[in-house]
Amino acid sequence: MTADLDIRKVTTDDAGELLTLRRAAFVTEAQQYGDPHIPPLTQTVEELVEDLQRPDVVTLGGWDGHRLVGSIRVLIEDKKATLGRFAVAPDLQGKGFGTQLLLAILPYLPDGIEEVWVFTGRDSVQNIALYAKHGYEHQHDQTAGDLTYAFLRKSLVETPED
Repeated sequence: MTADLDIRKVTTDDAGELLTLRRAAFVTEAQQYGDPHIPPLTQTVEELVEDLQRPDVVTLGGWDGHRLVGSIRVLIEDKKATLGRFAVAPDLQGKGFGTQLLLAILPYLPDGIEEVWVFTGRDSVQNIALYAKHGYEHQHDQTAGDLTYAFLRKSLVETPED
């Protein structure tokens, strides 16, 4: 049984802890793709603070007691939300914390959001499986440099049955 996380917005006071969490969580991703220069590993604390202050970004953190164990970033663009920088502490992956964070974003989205997008490395099968389990459907792949990303989408709009 997974403990319920205390999920709330990350503030600039949490920036150092968030940076540490992301770096720990994304090392395995960087190793899988042979690229130590992925953005979550090269972002500075100053850049992170700037990102946390953006009005079009919501960053949620999940705390287990006093420890930040997971986070997810949401970029709001018109009627679309894009998830990114989704991280869970390596020693706690596979325990349901990521699912709690993924499900927690909807109440934080502004009214009028019609779809949620997420992208991950095409070879990150565990990530893709998690998104698919929660209603995200693969839309397309896109190559950037040496990496190929899978883009998945979840509609929040009820579509009438034909």
